[in-house]
Amino acid sequence: MATGQLFSRTTQALFYNYKQLPIQRMLDFDFLCGRETPSVAGIINPGAEGFQKLFFGQEEIAIPVHSTVEAACAAHPTADVFINFASYRSAAASSNLALKQPTIRVVAIIAEGVPESDTKELIAYARSNNKVVIGPATVGGIQAGAFKIGDTAGTIDNIIQCKLYRPGSVGFVSKSGGMSNELYNTIARVTDGLYEGIAIGGDVFPGSTLSDHVLRFNNIPQIKMIVVLGELGGRDEYSLVEALKAGKINKPVCAWVSGTCARLFKSEVQFGHAGAKSGGEMESAQAKNQALMDAGAIVPTSYESFEASIKETFAKLAEEGKISPVKEITPPQIPEDLNSAIKSGKVRAPTHIISTISDDRGEEPCYAGVPMSSIIEKGMGVGDVISLLWFKRSLPRYCTQFIEICIMLCADHGPCVSGAHNTIVTARAGKDLVSSLVSGLLTIGPRFGGAVDDAARYFKDAYDRKLSPYEFVESMKKKGIRVPGIGHRIKRGDNRDKRVELLQLFARTNFPSTKYMEYAVEVETYTLSKANNLVMNVDGAIGTLFLDLLAGSGLFTKQEIDEIVNIGYLNGLFVLARSIGLIGHTFDQKRLKQPLYRHPWEDVLYTK
Repeated sequence: MATGQLFSRTTQALFYNYKQLPIQRMLDFDFLCGRETPSVAGIINPGAEGFQKLFFGQEEIAIPVHSTVEAACAAHPTADVFINFASYRSAAASSNLALKQPTIRVVAIIAEGVPESDTKELIAYARSNNKVVIGPATVGGIQAGAFKIGDTAGTIDNIIQCKLYRPGSVGFVSKSGGMSNELYNTIARVTDGLYEGIAIGGDVFPGSTLSDHVLRFNNIPQIKMIVVLGELGGRDEYSLVEALKAGKINKPVCAWVSGTCARLFKSEVQFGHAGAKSGGEMESAQAKNQALMDAGAIVPTSYESFEASIKETFAKLAEEGKISPVKEITPPQIPEDLNSAIKSGKVRAPTHIISTISDDRGEEPCYAGVPMSSIIEKGMGVGDVISLLWFKRSLPRYCTQFIEICIMLCADHGPCVSGAHNTIVTARAGKDLVSSLVSGLLTIGPRFGGAVDDAARYFKDAYDRKLSPYEFVESMKKKGIRVPGIGHRIKRGDNRDKRVELLQLFARTNFPSTKYMEYAVEVETYTLSKANNLVMNVDGAIGTLFLDLLAGSGLFTKQEIDEIVNIGYLNGLFVLARSIGLIGHTFDQKRLKQPLYRHPWEDVLYTK
């Protein structure tokens, strides 16, 4: 066990099991104390490496993350404190590993519930190797104006109120982390403040004892008086009694053992800590308080009188000239985090993304204001979800059914079309699903599957301007533009595309109006008089029927319809549908374990 000061203004720690809040609190304390370097040198997150961004005052810094204790210790040889935020399941193993590193001097174990047998092994190893264990079940410790462990002393406001940003003259040790905060406040009110405070933890077998730290405090010149807060249960306080009787402590010790109320209960009472359970008269708070008083400690008659005892002891030391006045300083202002400032109404900040189609902030996601549960309970389908997410409204059933029909009819068109071909080649090259899918989607454009929007755009313009089929086709011809939605490589006037016929039949049966589609049919009649392959294709059918859906439903203004067409909604429908087939082709090739594709040379015209 160390015999003097544990920490200083240059102490650095390794933090095991990343927790953002306690690390940020440590860094904020560093800034408050005017430290030049952050007290957290590195983070150990098993299985992860890289950096974590945190704040050191106004500056954002990157703290290295290491996957193992050994790697962290090797990278940061001057970091000699190991702060262990592992769960009780792994705290002992990771702490044991840390103690065996030559660079680690102090290990703080935060977890409660560490098996007692494991704790005993850690204690034995630490004592035989002159190392210090604080905990388990501890909040940690603090040296005022220099270094603190994790969440010790709580919030920055509490730290400032307790004047922990600069050193005082009092050494304090307790079993309880929560009561430590209370005593830090008391000490700040009635003395010149804390120099060092340790919470040894509430387990039955703490890694270091009350007397271990009191004896340390006795060897630290800056500490002029010592405050001890014990509790019923165990016999740790008696080692302090023996040290006092042996004259090993020559500084005033103000002590109180909590739990005097236990005698008011008829049966044995277990208080909050595992060790806070009286196992007999000697372990009672009354017996310990009496023993400490008999050994020379300053013990009040009650906890309520504890503050007065501390105040009187400090005042006597000051009167005797043993304590020099501490120069008060004004700590720097800790910059407030943006989220905290926004919540408190101190600042307002612009958002970076606008979303009007979905909201995941409540108990369940909503699509255009419709809760997910309602979508399922009402038996809505994919078409309904598309209507909510794309059009921000619930469309009539015939509309959503039409959307679903389009998806089914356009899901695939065989392995020979360019999109499927690209996907197949990519999948056979051993690429993953997303890469294979994207390679096929990238072929969608004006020559493959991307004519739906253009078909809707040109047919709408021609119909709205009341152009005859002849005027429309011939005007497009003069511009050198092929009529989108007209023409097919395979289908002819006497062999129509079955998909087109199915879409037209559904629309004529269910749509209130099919004016745009009927106009397209008139255009097709004219183009077929020119060539037998100038038949309406599925792009033309979907494009014009979608215009009829939008206009006939009565749910969209003319401006909204124009915007939907211009943005590319209709091509989106083809992209969505064809993704189903491209994914299928990817799975098909991988299931068949097809080798790398190489195009046959006999299918290439080699020419100069």
